[in-house]
Amino acid sequence: MRIIPAIDIIEGKCVRLSKGDYSTKKVYNENPLEVAKMFEDAGIKYLHLVDLDGAKAKHIVNYKVLETIASKTNLKIDFGGGLKTNEDLHIAFNSGARQITGGSIAVKDQETFTGWINKYGSEKIILGADSNDGKIAISGWLEDSSEDVIPFIKAYQKKSISYVICTDIAKDGMLEGPSFNLYKKILAECSNTSNLQSIKLIASGGISKFDELPKLAEIGCEGVIIGKAIYENKISLKQLEKLV
Repeated sequence: MRIIPAIDIIEGKCVRLSKGDYSTKKVYNENPLEVAKMFEDAGIKYLHLVDLDGAKAKHIVNYKVLETIASKTNLKIDFGGGLKTNEDLHIAFNSGARQITGGSIAVKDQETFTGWINKYGSEKIILGADSNDGKIAISGWLEDSSEDVIPFIKAYQKKSISYVICTDIAKDGMLEGPSFNLYKKILAECSNTSNLQSIKLIASGGISKFDELPKLAEIGCEGVIIGKAIYENKISLKQLEKLV
Protein backbone atom coordinates (compact mmCIF):
# COMPACT_ATOMS: atom_id res chain seq x y z
CA MET A 1 0.00 0.00 0.00
CA ARG A 2 1.36 3.41 -0.97
CA ILE A 3 1.91 5.95 1.80
CA ILE A 4 0.86 9.40 0.55
CA PRO A 5 1.32 12.36 2.92
CA ALA A 6 -0.88 15.38 2.28
CA ILE A 7 -0.02 19.04 2.03
CA ASP A 8 -3.03 21.38 1.91
CA ILE A 9 -2.32 24.92 0.74
CA ILE A 10 -3.97 28.21 1.67
CA GLU A 11 -2.19 31.45 0.70
CA GLY A 12 0.94 29.46 -0.09
CA LYS A 13 1.13 27.96 3.42
CA CYS A 14 0.83 24.37 4.64
CA VAL A 15 -2.43 24.10 6.61
CA ARG A 16 -4.97 21.54 7.86
CA LEU A 17 -8.71 21.90 8.28
CA SER A 18 -11.19 19.83 10.29
CA LYS A 19 -14.09 18.32 8.29
CA GLY A 20 -13.19 20.66 5.43
CA ASP A 21 -14.25 23.73 7.43
CA TYR A 22 -12.12 26.71 6.38
CA SER A 23 -12.74 28.45 9.72
CA THR A 24 -10.78 25.65 11.48
CA LYS A 25 -7.61 26.42 9.50
CA LYS A 26 -4.36 25.73 11.33
CA VAL A 27 -1.05 26.72 9.74
CA TYR A 28 1.66 24.10 10.27
CA ASN A 29 4.42 25.55 8.12
CA GLU A 30 4.77 28.68 6.01
CA ASN A 31 7.06 26.82 3.62
CA PRO A 32 5.44 23.77 1.96
CA LEU A 33 8.72 22.89 0.22
CA GLU A 34 10.35 22.37 3.62
CA VAL A 35 7.58 19.90 4.53
CA ALA A 36 7.82 18.10 1.18
CA LYS A 37 11.60 17.70 1.58
CA MET A 38 11.07 16.29 5.06
CA PHE A 39 8.77 13.63 3.56
CA GLU A 40 11.26 12.86 0.81
CA ASP A 41 14.11 12.52 3.34
CA ALA A 42 12.03 9.84 5.11
CA GLY A 43 11.98 7.77 1.90
CA ILE A 44 8.45 8.74 0.91
CA LYS A 45 7.86 8.84 -2.84
CA TYR A 46 4.35 10.31 -3.15
CA LEU A 47 2.57 13.52 -2.22
CA HIS A 48 -1.09 14.56 -2.23
CA LEU A 49 -1.12 18.34 -2.77
CA VAL A 50 -4.42 20.19 -2.39
CA ASP A 51 -5.04 23.77 -3.49
CA LEU A 52 -7.71 24.82 -0.95
CA ASP A 53 -7.75 28.37 -2.34
CA GLY A 54 -8.40 26.82 -5.74
CA ALA A 55 -11.23 24.66 -4.41
CA LYS A 56 -12.96 27.80 -3.12
CA ALA A 57 -12.16 29.96 -6.15
CA LYS A 58 -13.15 27.19 -8.61
CA HIS A 59 -9.92 27.54 -10.60
CA ILE A 60 -6.27 26.67 -9.99
CA VAL A 61 -4.54 29.16 -7.65
CA ASN A 62 -1.45 27.71 -5.94
CA TYR A 63 0.28 26.22 -8.99
CA LYS A 64 3.53 28.00 -8.08
CA VAL A 65 3.73 25.87 -4.90
CA LEU A 66 3.22 22.78 -7.07
CA GLU A 67 5.93 23.97 -9.46
CA THR A 68 8.41 24.60 -6.62
CA ILE A 69 7.88 21.20 -4.96
CA ALA A 70 7.92 19.32 -8.29
CA SER A 71 11.13 21.00 -9.43
CA LYS A 72 13.00 20.72 -6.12
CA THR A 73 12.01 17.16 -5.05
CA ASN A 74 11.48 13.82 -6.78
CA LEU A 75 8.08 13.30 -5.18
CA LYS A 76 5.32 12.01 -7.45
CA ILE A 77 2.59 14.56 -6.88
CA ASP A 78 -1.12 14.21 -7.31
CA PHE A 79 -2.73 17.63 -7.33
CA GLY A 80 -6.31 18.70 -6.74
CA GLY A 81 -8.46 21.64 -5.77
CA GLY A 82 -10.38 23.87 -8.16
CA LEU A 83 -9.48 22.12 -11.40
CA LYS A 84 -12.42 23.00 -13.62
CA THR A 85 -11.18 23.69 -17.14
CA ASN A 86 -8.79 22.24 -19.70
CA GLU A 87 -6.58 25.26 -19.03
CA ASP A 88 -6.47 24.47 -15.27
CA LEU A 89 -5.41 20.93 -16.12
CA HIS A 90 -2.78 22.14 -18.56
CA ILE A 91 -1.31 24.45 -15.87
CA ALA A 92 -1.29 21.62 -13.28
CA PHE A 93 0.52 19.14 -15.54
CA ASN A 94 2.88 21.85 -16.82
CA SER A 95 3.70 22.76 -13.21
CA GLY A 96 4.80 19.20 -12.48
CA ALA A 97 1.75 17.20 -11.34
CA ARG A 98 2.03 13.47 -12.15
CA GLN A 99 -1.70 12.99 -11.56
CA ILE A 100 -4.66 15.29 -10.94
CA THR A 101 -7.72 14.70 -8.81
CA GLY A 102 -11.14 15.86 -9.98
CA GLY A 103 -14.02 15.95 -7.51
CA SER A 104 -16.67 18.61 -8.08
CA ILE A 105 -16.14 18.61 -11.83
CA ALA A 106 -16.79 14.86 -11.98
CA VAL A 107 -20.29 15.66 -10.63
CA LYS A 108 -21.05 19.01 -12.25
CA ASP A 109 -19.41 18.63 -15.65
CA GLN A 110 -19.15 14.95 -16.42
CA GLU A 111 -18.48 15.58 -20.09
CA THR A 112 -15.30 17.57 -19.40
CA PHE A 113 -14.07 15.12 -16.75
CA THR A 114 -14.71 12.14 -19.02
CA GLY A 115 -12.82 14.00 -21.76
CA TRP A 116 -9.82 14.28 -19.40
CA ILE A 117 -9.88 10.51 -18.75
CA ASN A 118 -10.00 9.86 -22.49
CA LYS A 119 -7.24 12.37 -23.28
CA TYR A 120 -4.76 11.72 -20.45
CA GLY A 121 -5.62 8.13 -19.52
CA SER A 122 -6.70 6.47 -16.29
CA GLU A 123 -3.16 6.54 -14.85
CA LYS A 124 -3.18 10.37 -14.81
CA ILE A 125 -6.71 11.21 -13.70
CA ILE A 126 -7.97 10.38 -10.19
CA LEU A 127 -11.65 10.44 -9.25
CA GLY A 128 -12.26 12.34 -6.02
CA ALA A 129 -15.23 10.61 -4.37
CA ASP A 130 -15.57 12.56 -1.14
CA SER A 131 -18.40 11.32 1.01
CA ASN A 132 -20.65 13.10 3.46
CA ASP A 133 -23.11 10.64 4.98
CA GLY A 134 -22.98 8.49 1.84
CA LYS A 135 -23.46 11.40 -0.58
CA ILE A 136 -20.74 12.93 -2.77
CA ALA A 137 -19.63 16.34 -1.46
CA ILE A 138 -18.42 19.05 -3.84
CA SER A 139 -17.11 22.63 -4.01
CA GLY A 140 -14.38 22.15 -1.43
CA TRP A 141 -16.91 20.15 0.64
CA LEU A 142 -19.05 23.26 1.04
CA GLU A 143 -21.93 21.58 -0.80
CA ASP A 144 -23.52 18.12 -0.91
CA SER A 145 -24.71 16.57 -4.17
CA SER A 146 -27.51 14.05 -4.70
CA GLU A 147 -25.00 11.43 -5.91
CA ASP A 148 -24.56 8.28 -3.82
CA VAL A 149 -20.91 7.26 -3.45
CA ILE A 150 -20.94 3.71 -4.81
CA PRO A 151 -23.13 4.27 -7.92
CA PHE A 152 -21.02 7.38 -8.61
CA ILE A 153 -17.78 5.36 -8.56
CA LYS A 154 -19.34 2.57 -10.64
CA ALA A 155 -20.49 5.04 -13.30
CA TYR A 156 -16.88 6.21 -13.70
CA GLN A 157 -15.56 2.65 -13.68
CA LYS A 158 -17.56 2.26 -16.90
CA LYS A 159 -15.58 5.22 -18.22
CA SER A 160 -12.27 3.49 -17.33
CA ILE A 161 -11.43 5.39 -14.15
CA SER A 162 -8.88 3.45 -12.11
CA TYR A 163 -7.68 5.58 -9.17
CA VAL A 164 -10.29 6.72 -6.65
CA ILE A 165 -9.61 8.84 -3.55
CA CYS A 166 -12.42 8.53 -1.02
CA THR A 167 -12.51 10.84 1.99
CA ASP A 168 -15.19 10.48 4.63
CA ILE A 169 -15.62 14.15 5.49
CA ALA A 170 -17.00 13.43 8.97
CA LYS A 171 -13.64 11.80 9.74
CA ASP A 172 -11.32 14.27 8.04
CA GLY A 173 -8.91 16.01 10.39
CA MET A 174 -10.64 14.53 13.44
CA LEU A 175 -7.95 11.91 14.30
CA GLU A 176 -10.70 9.41 15.17
CA GLY A 177 -9.78 6.62 12.76
CA PRO A 178 -10.68 6.04 9.10
CA SER A 179 -13.94 4.70 7.63
CA PHE A 180 -12.99 1.04 7.40
CA ASN A 181 -16.59 -0.02 6.75
CA LEU A 182 -17.07 2.47 3.92
CA TYR A 183 -13.88 1.28 2.21
CA LYS A 184 -14.81 -2.38 2.66
CA LYS A 185 -18.20 -1.67 1.10
CA ILE A 186 -16.73 0.22 -1.85
CA LEU A 187 -14.15 -2.48 -2.52
CA ALA A 188 -16.74 -5.25 -2.22
CA GLU A 189 -19.22 -3.57 -4.56
CA CYS A 190 -16.81 -2.06 -7.07
CA SER A 191 -14.37 -4.96 -7.42
CA ASN A 192 -14.71 -8.11 -9.49
CA THR A 193 -17.47 -6.49 -11.50
CA SER A 194 -17.53 -7.94 -14.99
CA ASN A 195 -16.66 -5.54 -17.82
CA LEU A 196 -15.63 -2.78 -15.40
CA GLN A 197 -12.18 -1.34 -14.74
CA SER A 198 -11.04 -2.52 -11.28
CA ILE A 199 -10.40 0.39 -8.92
CA LYS A 200 -7.33 1.39 -6.94
CA LEU A 201 -8.89 2.82 -3.80
CA ILE A 202 -6.97 5.44 -1.84
CA ALA A 203 -8.23 5.93 1.71
CA SER A 204 -8.25 9.45 3.14
CA GLY A 205 -9.51 11.07 6.31
CA GLY A 206 -9.36 10.23 9.99
CA ILE A 207 -6.03 8.38 10.11
CA SER A 208 -4.95 8.68 13.74
CA LYS A 209 -2.38 5.98 14.51
CA PHE A 210 0.11 3.72 12.82
CA ASP A 211 -1.85 0.51 13.60
CA GLU A 212 -4.65 1.60 11.26
CA LEU A 213 -2.39 1.44 8.21
CA PRO A 214 -1.91 -2.37 8.04
CA LYS A 215 -5.70 -2.75 8.44
CA LEU A 216 -6.32 -0.51 5.41
CA ALA A 217 -3.78 -2.56 3.44
CA GLU A 218 -5.49 -5.75 4.54
CA ILE A 219 -8.92 -4.69 3.28
CA GLY A 220 -7.40 -3.86 -0.10
CA CYS A 221 -6.72 -0.11 -0.21
CA GLU A 222 -4.07 0.71 -2.82
CA GLY A 223 -2.92 3.82 -0.99
CA VAL A 224 -3.55 5.93 2.09
CA ILE A 225 -3.38 9.70 2.45
CA ILE A 226 -2.12 10.87 5.85
CA GLY A 227 -2.33 14.50 6.93
CA LYS A 228 -2.99 15.74 10.42
CA ALA A 229 -1.71 12.54 12.09
CA ILE A 230 1.78 13.44 10.82
CA TYR A 231 1.52 17.14 11.65
CA GLU A 232 0.23 16.43 15.17
CA ASN A 233 2.94 13.76 15.74
CA LYS A 234 0.42 10.91 16.11
CA ILE A 235 2.37 9.02 13.43
CA SER A 236 6.08 9.66 13.03
CA LEU A 237 8.00 9.71 9.77
CA LYS A 238 10.27 7.13 11.42
CA GLN A 239 7.30 4.76 11.66
CA LEU A 240 6.34 5.43 8.06
CA GLU A 241 9.86 4.60 6.88
CA LYS A 242 9.04 0.95 7.66
CA LEU A 243 6.25 0.98 5.09
CA VAL A 244 7.78 2.89 2.20
